[in-house]
Amino acid sequence: MAYALIAGTYLVAVPLLLYAWMIKRWTVMGKLERFGVYGLVFLFFPGLILFAPFINLRMAGQGNVLS
Repeated sequence: MAYALIAGTYLVAVPLLLYAWMIKRWTVMGKLERFGVYGLVFLFFPGLILFAPFINLRMAGQGNVLS
């Protein structure tokens, strides 16, 4: 049971919180905050890679490009 709790925290809970933080602060992060986030991405990489296909961190465009 303890292993499942630790694995769930490492692979699901913390990566989702980290993604939420990055989505909220991506364009306004300072140098030290970005350095810290990159360190956490390195630490929690296995969990982040599980959710990577479902998360989009690209900025929204200014309008319709095709028109």
